[in-house]
Amino acid sequence: MGAVETLIVWENLEIMRYVLNNSVSGTQEIKYLMKEQETESGHFKDKASGQDLDVVDKQPLLEWLANDYKKFGCTLEFVTNRSQEGNQFCRGFGGIGGVLRYQVNTAEFEDDGYEGFDDEDNGDEDAWSSDPDF
Repeated sequence: MGAVETLIVWENLEIMRYVLNNSVSGTQEIKYLMKEQETESGHFKDKASGQDLDVVDKQPLLEWLANDYKKFGCTLEFVTNRSQEGNQFCRGFGGIGGVLRYQVNTAEFEDDGYEGFDDEDNGDEDAWSSDPDF
């Protein structure tokens, strides 16, 4: 069971899911490409060897999610961009988002080289949220 309890997807999401096979290394790679990226040949070549990757499977990500979301133990909700909130969701999150099942420690995903904001950093982690209207 994953961290996402509810997966929220725009009903017209135009991302394709590719499963690519590298015949040189014998590995498979999954790529998610937008329409304009599908014409770029670099996505279908192995960077190390320059060898063309074989397309094993190609289907819309929306269709793949609709068929496989239960494998991840989540529910699937569709949104439209016809409402103000739906339009904001599509523009802000690119048409895909989720409600987490439990709190995730985002520090585990941070880059070790990231130094954060230096403006008035006094070590107080809660200082940024001291404004009651925030």
